[in-house]
Amino acid sequence: MTPSSDRIAVLGAGQMGNGIAHVFAQAGFPVTMIDISRDALARGKDTISRNLDRQVKKGSVTADEKDKILDRVGTAESLDGVSGATVVIEAVTEQRDLKFKIFNDIDRLAPAGAILASNTSSISITEIAGRTKRPELVIGMHFMNPVPVMQLVEVIRGLATSDETTRRTVDLAKAVGKTPVEANDYPGFIANRILMPMINEACFALMEGVGTRDAIDTVMKLGMNHPMGPLQLADFIGLDTCLAILEVLHEGLGDPKYRPCPLLRKYVASGWLGKKSGRGFYAYGAG
Repeated sequence: MTPSSDRIAVLGAGQMGNGIAHVFAQAGFPVTMIDISRDALARGKDTISRNLDRQVKKGSVTADEKDKILDRVGTAESLDGVSGATVVIEAVTEQRDLKFKIFNDIDRLAPAGAILASNTSSISITEIAGRTKRPELVIGMHFMNPVPVMQLVEVIRGLATSDETTRRTVDLAKAVGKTPVEANDYPGFIANRILMPMINEACFALMEGVGTRDAIDTVMKLGMNHPMGPLQLADFIGLDTCLAILEVLHEGLGDPKYRPCPLLRKYVASGWLGKKSGRGFYAYGAG
């Protein structure tokens, strides 16, 4: 399908949801961004607008193009907004039961032939598909954060996902300028199967006094040429999200090496979730 014939619904207006809506609208697709919170939708549209302003300053988008992109992003405050979509992309909080309920609901509300994709970073696509009556049309489409900048999309087939659904999803990723990489449906897929143990080990190193926060991040930036240290990256992802992914890995693979660090659990319990809450391993003040 072409951008003129596919209609995209994105569930969630948070940092991942608005980023996904942004890239599809920029590629010419009409998008409905759905969230139960009117304030979240307003913040999501504002984030898209501010990110487009940066692109205008860089010269990659004109002011006229910015207005057209924003016009392609509609909003809805209920799941009824999926009724006209050919592709639905779920980008809500990384909670298994919540995703299961949403897929059960959108299976009833979305058109019969619509693809139902999840931006989950770790939860089984096969399990998610099992909550629908169209498992052959359910697939993982895991974007990286920040979506407008990062090139990768993990494409994850569930046990019943059809070849045609996979082909269309790969084509959609390419249509929005991303590089799709197929991953098998194992806990954490590829990206987080490798990334989260590194972040978890950095938490253990901090907890055990192997190094300070700044020392740990500096070693990984200067010694391993990472653009961001693992503790700063965890703050950017969200410490609650990191913990949720590690719990999926630990439960799904049964290996103690995936046991979440107690310090990570303590930070999440205290509400220190990273950049989005204003404090994590680092403090984030106004501006």
